[in-house]
Amino acid sequence: MKKRDLFIFFGMCLLYCSCNTEKSAITNPTITVNYPSTTKQLDTIENYHGTDISDPYRWLEDDNSDETIAWVTEQNKVTSGYLSQIPFREDISKRLEKLWNYEKYSSPFKEGGKYYYFKNDGLQNQSVLYSSGDIKSEGNVALDPNKFSDDGTASLGAISFDNSGKYLAYAVSEGGSDWRTAYIKDMTTGNLLDDKVEWIKFSGLSWYKDGFFYSKYPTPKDGDELSAKNEYHKVYYHKLNTLQSEDLLIFESPDAPQRNAYAGTTDDEKYLIISTSESTSGNGMHIVDLDKSMTTVIPVVTTFDNDYSLIDNDGSNLLVLTNEEASKKKIISIDANDPSKSNWKTIVAESDDALRSASIVGGKMFCSYMHNASSLIKVYEPNGKYISDLALPGIGSCGGVGGKKLDKQGFYSFTSFTRPPTIYSLDTESMESEIFRQPKVDFDSDFYETRQEWFTSKDGTKVPMFITMKKGLEIDGTNPTLLYGYGGFNIPLLPSFSISRLPLLENGGIYVVANIRGGGEFGSDWHKAGTLDRKQNVFDDFIGAAEFLIENKYTSSNKLAIQGGSNGGLLVGACMTQRPDLFAVAFPAVGVLDMLRYHKFTIGWAWATDYGRSDDPIAFKYLKEYSPLHNVKPVAYPATMVTTADHDDRVVPAHSFKFISEVQDKHTGENPVLIRIETSAGHGAGKPTSKQIEEAADILSFMLYNTGDSFNSPLKG
Repeated sequence: MKKRDLFIFFGMCLLYCSCNTEKSAITNPTITVNYPSTTKQLDTIENYHGTDISDPYRWLEDDNSDETIAWVTEQNKVTSGYLSQIPFREDISKRLEKLWNYEKYSSPFKEGGKYYYFKNDGLQNQSVLYSSGDIKSEGNVALDPNKFSDDGTASLGAISFDNSGKYLAYAVSEGGSDWRTAYIKDMTTGNLLDDKVEWIKFSGLSWYKDGFFYSKYPTPKDGDELSAKNEYHKVYYHKLNTLQSEDLLIFESPDAPQRNAYAGTTDDEKYLIISTSESTSGNGMHIVDLDKSMTTVIPVVTTFDNDYSLIDNDGSNLLVLTNEEASKKKIISIDANDPSKSNWKTIVAESDDALRSASIVGGKMFCSYMHNASSLIKVYEPNGKYISDLALPGIGSCGGVGGKKLDKQGFYSFTSFTRPPTIYSLDTESMESEIFRQPKVDFDSDFYETRQEWFTSKDGTKVPMFITMKKGLEIDGTNPTLLYGYGGFNIPLLPSFSISRLPLLENGGIYVVANIRGGGEFGSDWHKAGTLDRKQNVFDDFIGAAEFLIENKYTSSNKLAIQGGSNGGLLVGACMTQRPDLFAVAFPAVGVLDMLRYHKFTIGWAWATDYGRSDDPIAFKYLKEYSPLHNVKPVAYPATMVTTADHDDRVVPAHSFKFISEVQDKHTGENPVLIRIETSAGHGAGKPTSKQIEEAADILSFMLYNTGDSFNSPLKG
């Protein structure tokens, strides 16, 4: 795909935590909580393969009803009332604001003879796109997303420049929704064209001549925008200065409504590559030779057993990253003129380390690997001949080297748990790097360390974790500890910097990331070991990580918090219902919590390759066994704060609404079990800085209060 077709995910990870207070008394005074009354409709019963399942809170799935809106208001009132009584909440908020207030830059990229980069002055809600003719000079504002809305809740999605650099197509998200509207800006005049392309979703913007390709679903009915099932994804071509109704249909799958299609052009605009998928794992691949016809689509791969993604092309030679017969991925070449599998050639073979991505800059191919969940970059000739490793600053994460194919200068960003993203300039001839931009944060990383530990899971599998803390911290079981996990969809958790967890570290806490199965740290086999009927492995790994931390005196069960978002929210929900005794606080964030009905909303059906579906009798049995919503029992739960958002159309908030209703109904202990529902926000991407700070402050204050700890602000000396 074009390197100009950039998805902007310029945000910070949010802090979530969990702790249980049953093993030792809370030293902080108890805050009385009076939960709102939630109606139970006991006659809402669904039969699954001969088993009746009660769903008394199904009415909360209607997020537009007056009843649901009133319920949200009451729940937020209770949660806000609780948080307002935590005496150090404001101190945490002030510390976060001071930490957050530093200049943040993206790696620069070149378009139309100009350099572009994103910059946030510190507390701006959205990062701003700048342009400069000279890479060493300060640029001018090219696009300011802070002007999209008064409150910062509208954000930038995809951006794409045409080959001349004259036109910029960009997509805008309202309130955190996955829906996008595309606009076109004339970069020579600074004016917007009249073009407006609506209802784009799960799509890039990829230029060809005087227009661009994009993907969309049919326009949803009023009121169904955030919850209705997303089906019949299509690829269109929009020509500048025309109406969207005149856009040319390029590709569709009318007989397969739950098939998505993503399209991107090669840098030379010779080929359109269409990737089709029916889930989050595996995709088909199709080629359109744009020199011949815009609508003649040539299938290359029509099954969904493996992953295929374009790296670059040299004429008709396509370099493709795939895991076909290579769990940890390899690079192959496909001749667009004869794309039959018998003609495929291996360029870079599978290695012991998992290959994430590759790019060609300055005539060299930079391959980004994961070695024990940390970045490793190997450099090759485009024909696959190994040159050398790229020396990185240490153990951390590097997203890969960016730049033009023939440029002699590339850029990459390097980060770790204690080091904010630093931008490096790379001379592709000498292979020497130098710091291009280094942020200045009010945090001295020299006083902190990260160590990697390996523990043994329930079935004997060795699993790694990263542990970050102050140097010299006494390991005596009394440290408040945040354990974070994800474990799904082949997504790896690599070392990364997050402002939101720094106050915990400064306060003598410990931050832990567990690289559990289901993720992509060690290739597709590691991922598959945490899917379908093996999903329990993911929860066992996370529980094993918690037990390791306790056994080795990093913390104790009354000091241990767990955190996860989306699929990680499922992780937290499953672990707190399976082992409520093990944790002090739990933060299931925007979680998939109703495993029997998740596939009925928006894009949920695409997750079935990881989860399975309840309409399958075999899958129903194991889904019911771990579904957090269906395993809430009358026991004492950890202090819990579920977090979700009203515009989340990825994992609809009904999951969180129904789950917390069950927990509040059956919880027998004294720990608070609350829900925090953000307004004008979605699944996470594009969330304004102000909301990130507020949420992070609420989460950390809730955690520390319920582990019996306080907060000693560095601002007070």
